[in-house]
Amino acid sequence: MSAVVAPLAPAGGAVAPGRRRRARHWWTVVAVLAALTLAVAVVSLVVGDRVYPLGDVLRVLTGQDVPGASFTVGRLRLPRALTGVLVGVAFGIGGVVFQTMLRNPLASPDIIGVTAGASAAAVLSITSIGLVGTAVPVVAVAAGIGVAAAIYLLAWRRGVHGARFVLVGIGVGAMLQSVVQYALTRANVYDAADAMRWLSGSLNSAFWEGFPQVAVPVLVLAPVAVLLARRLAALQLGDELAAGLGVRPDRTRLALIVVAVGLISVATASTGPIAFVAFLAGPLAQRLVRGTGSLVVPAALVGALLVLVGDLVGQHLLPARLPVGVVTGVVGAPYLLWLLARSDRSGGTL
Repeated sequence: MSAVVAPLAPAGGAVAPGRRRRARHWWTVVAVLAALTLAVAVVSLVVGDRVYPLGDVLRVLTGQDVPGASFTVGRLRLPRALTGVLVGVAFGIGGVVFQTMLRNPLASPDIIGVTAGASAAAVLSITSIGLVGTAVPVVAVAAGIGVAAAIYLLAWRRGVHGARFVLVGIGVGAMLQSVVQYALTRANVYDAADAMRWLSGSLNSAFWEGFPQVAVPVLVLAPVAVLLARRLAALQLGDELAAGLGVRPDRTRLALIVVAVGLISVATASTGPIAFVAFLAGPLAQRLVRGTGSLVVPAALVGALLVLVGDLVGQHLLPARLPVGVVTGVVGAPYLLWLLARSDRSGGTL
């Protein structure tokens, strides 16, 4: 009797449930992060030197006039919270784009010198030229883009590779940090104090007057980064495989760098260099989604959540009020040390 061989089940039947399960997990993570971000933003509107009832806050948000709350919530707390969200989104996207594209967790803009370029230009413009107001963010954005272009050109050798880009960026960043320190030592006490407040990374200067300068660029560049997410994932496979999938590696890499640097520079120009948000957002998002999809949107939400929670802690939960950059620095520095220690135990690979 001849054996009867059952036909093989189509591969797609086994793959499709797995894809749907991964997609559901990704959307669940994004929804939870969005809900947490919204919740923390609402808390930041409610609490402060005076706590307003949630009903009064909602009335202010709908345009009603509430004595006291209309000014405190509408003019002070709301622009601060919205700026925190946008800046966190910008830092989160910028950081995860660099880390994913260069396949190196150390390839964060605040590690490889992009943020240092914007900071050095802002400090020099304050202490040496005497610029104030909107001129400082404009200079910082231009410098951040210029420094990123310089790092890209210095790291170019038949293409840009992650390790070389990181090493060149670290060297450029160290040089720019020395420029910042020199400028501070030569400045008068008032200019130095202004520069130090900016360097600490703070939302204290977030008002409606300067809000469009951060809102417009972030709302334009962030969707572009989301659209490029699929090409970013292809670059992780290597240039040859990416090219086989129809992605032009050099052009795609350049476009991603332009978008990421634009976001980081705008965020840094708006609030100063909020430490380690760009560095932490991507790895935290990766642990949450567990490789189930693009990291761009989850990292953006994690960045917004880090900034909002850091500002809430620094303003209301500590004995003294601290800028958000100090709080995120306290959280981010141990993670950097852990990452370096793990790298050393694994033989130097990251």
